[in-house]
Amino acid sequence: MSETTPRNHGWKFFLAGGVDQVALRTGADLAHLDQLDKKLWVALTVPTRGIEFDPKTLDLIDTDKDGRIRPPELLAAVKWAEASFKRLDDLFKGGDSVPLEAIQDSALAASARRILQNLGKASASVISLADVTDTTNIFAATRLNGDGVVPPDAAGDVAIRQIIEEMLATVGGLPDRSGKPGVNQAKADQFFAEVKAFSEWHAKSEADRAAILPLGEATAAAATAIKQVKAKVDDYFARCRLAAFDSRAAAPLNRAEADFVALAGKELSLGSDDIAKLPLAHVEAGRPLPLVTGLNPAWQNGVEILVASAVTPLLAPDRTFLTEADWGALQAMVAPFNAWAAAKPATLVEKLGLVRVRELLAGNAQAAINALITEDLALEAEFKQISAVEKLVLFQRDLVRLLNNYVSFAEFYGQRGAIFQAGSLYLDARTCHLCIEVVDAAKHATLAGLAGAYLAYCDVTRVGGTKKTIVAVFTDGDSDNLMVGRNGVFYDCKGLDWDATITKIVANPISIREAFWSPYKKFVRLVEEQIAKRAAAAEAEAHTKVSTVATTVANADKTKADPKKLDVGTVAALGVAFGAIGGFLTHASAYAMSVLVGGPLMVLGALLGVIAIISGPSMLLAFMKLRQRNLAPILDANGWAINTKAKMNVPFGSALTHVAKLPLLAERSLDDPYAEKKRPWRTYTVGLVLVFLAYCWSIGKLDGYLPEPLKSTHVFPAQGK
Repeated sequence: MSETTPRNHGWKFFLAGGVDQVALRTGADLAHLDQLDKKLWVALTVPTRGIEFDPKTLDLIDTDKDGRIRPPELLAAVKWAEASFKRLDDLFKGGDSVPLEAIQDSALAASARRILQNLGKASASVISLADVTDTTNIFAATRLNGDGVVPPDAAGDVAIRQIIEEMLATVGGLPDRSGKPGVNQAKADQFFAEVKAFSEWHAKSEADRAAILPLGEATAAAATAIKQVKAKVDDYFARCRLAAFDSRAAAPLNRAEADFVALAGKELSLGSDDIAKLPLAHVEAGRPLPLVTGLNPAWQNGVEILVASAVTPLLAPDRTFLTEADWGALQAMVAPFNAWAAAKPATLVEKLGLVRVRELLAGNAQAAINALITEDLALEAEFKQISAVEKLVLFQRDLVRLLNNYVSFAEFYGQRGAIFQAGSLYLDARTCHLCIEVVDAAKHATLAGLAGAYLAYCDVTRVGGTKKTIVAVFTDGDSDNLMVGRNGVFYDCKGLDWDATITKIVANPISIREAFWSPYKKFVRLVEEQIAKRAAAAEAEAHTKVSTVATTVANADKTKADPKKLDVGTVAALGVAFGAIGGFLTHASAYAMSVLVGGPLMVLGALLGVIAIISGPSMLLAFMKLRQRNLAPILDANGWAINTKAKMNVPFGSALTHVAKLPLLAERSLDDPYAEKKRPWRTYTVGLVLVFLAYCWSIGKLDGYLPEPLKSTHVFPAQGK
């Protein structure tokens, strides 16, 4: 890709946020977008989640499925649209429908017409997003739909339909495009593989029936009866062999008398484990197992079943005992059955029964099902175009808007609602429209502070527990009442209201107006703090004095105080002070009159100079910071890759945050029944200031700032001069 933009297309740029941004106006602009230098793009990466944009459209563009859309993917989407639409200019119309005559790709046009036909809209000339997303109705009337899944009613033959229903009842199925349950090739292969395995397993028993099923169907009951008592019978014959090995073993192998004494103290039942653990019968060297009497009562029933199911039919009827050799022979007779049973395949088709399984194998059921699935898959290419038609309509609606939030920020600076704006926050008599969902709080902590803007992080919640975090950028008003813990209401782009609570603040200047008043507010707060401190100290001192006076009054009869005389020095000092004030005011008035007569602008200039000295530094600092206010770090913290600055200057900031104002034609009554009574505090304050200034003037502290006629040394020249 060339590093410089070719000059074979006439681009138009607009200045916004301090950056030249390309204006996408026509289809020709879109067609030549791959020739626009990437350095002129506002963004180079956009996340597919956490923004106010249809994720389905973003997923169609995000071909590598990494959750990010990069320039090659966006350019590929534009090229696809160029090949699909007759005129790229149509994309600027927006909307969620496309006229059939606007589709250039013949396959797409055919698919669009088939969709409308299936929906019963064969005469329609426009296809909408609602049409292409209604897949249930699109495919409801079609027998085959190209997805490789065939429901029972897709089969024209009743027998094939029954087989598909049996497949669904055994191996299960999956929904096809119409939403109906059906089977695909994998399910068909699984079904017939299990049918074949189940049949072949049964065939083995039929080929060697005498060995595997010596008792026919009753062989299974005999094998089960032997298995139930095998461990206990093996234990009995092992004990008898030990007793034959050493006669001393017989007594302990039959359990000691103490074991039975311990049982005597318990509440027993024939199913008790304590009884079941005793030997199956009395142990003696070479003694056969009795089958009728002398058996452990816990195993009596099991032995009776063994006799009825296995001993009588396999050995001989009326057997009253079982030798160890007989026991071995009995197990050998059912061993082939056990081996065959162990090899039984795990299938889901067993419930169909062997007869039905053999019927399925005897006919051409598998070939018929495979042919039906193949017929359905033959339509796959045609019906895949349906998703392409949906893509076409989504691009008609969304592609230009995405470009105006990616290649340029025309949506944002045009105040049409950028895709990163999550809604509006109402708080502190303001509406903050630049609210961005916080995707990664850790990244925000690192990057967002570099934006130079006043940021209020809020947790927003809705009924039901839904919760997310947003960051609101305040760009107008002041920060006096913005603090952690304050509550407001957040309205998302769908109009839903959320409870909002400030959890964190990144403080920066909000406006020049705030900066102008900031020194005075700080001074007032400082004065209030000092007054509060002095008042607290004075209260403590007064308490002490009251205590002292109370003590003095209590002892007044014991001491006599001389009446205090007025100090002559004090009187003299007061006279000098008031004289100085009078002299200063007289000369100041005279000088002011001369200035007013000679040049009234000098007074105004002096007043403005004082204001500039007080508010100027704060306003200058705020002006510099507001000029650097940048949206890029906030978006970068959310996974964007912003390619340039996205400034939010003072005029634009006033459009992002609206301060409460009375309606234009509203009537306002100033009669407040609860207003505090006015006191002449201003008069008191001015008087104190004048006294202080007069004192400073009288001792010459202001001479360096005053013209010669007003200097104290000129009004009161030193004696001898």
